[in-house]
Amino acid sequence: MQLHRSLRAALMGLTIVLGAGVVTPATAQTSTVESIRKELLKLPYYSVFDYLAFSYDKGTVTLMGYAYRPSLKEDAERAVKRASGVDQVVNKIEVLPVSPNDDELRWKTYYAIYGDPFLAKYAPGGGMLWGHRHALGGAGLRGFPGGMFPGMEPAGDYPIHIIVKGGRMTLLGVVDNEADKQVAEIRARGVPGAFGVDNQLIVERTSNATR
Repeated sequence: MQLHRSLRAALMGLTIVLGAGVVTPATAQTSTVESIRKELLKLPYYSVFDYLAFSYDKGTVTLMGYAYRPSLKEDAERAVKRASGVDQVVNKIEVLPVSPNDDELRWKTYYAIYGDPFLAKYAPGGGMLWGHRHALGGAGLRGFPGGMFPGMEPAGDYPIHIIVKGGRMTLLGVVDNEADKQVAEIRARGVPGAFGVDNQLIVERTSNATR
């Protein structure tokens, strides 16, 4: 009887040890997604004037978004390839055209938004950097339910990314509430020389409520 109890205890212990070492497909997927995001956030020239999003499926990463500097598109692809679990990268990042007028709009819009007292909390050093304040993974903002890249994983350190192309502006990112979203749009529309503003900001509270 004592021998049987000892064998049973040994088998139970072995089962626990083996079970703890099992990596499920869901766990591997989550780990790879976080690894991809970390690699993208390490890019030294990824700025407020760029925007990157990605999806991952069975070893294949699809990159989307906008690159202000042409080199960012290639740098992002190289960075993603360093992540564990990545076998192939489909790079659909759009390189924005070179334009002095667009550059002027970018900086004017940046100061209009991040210099606004109501939105200053989102500015670098304001304690609310996207990617640090927001948990972009796990229980955080994973797989946006709407916007220009629905269902894709966001990757960025700025709450509000400012994309300018041909004088038209697009605001991309995450803010805390609808009021912040509207103020950001008002400030962008107040910048002279812009042909239009497409406000694609995601409200965090709405995003969480829809999941």
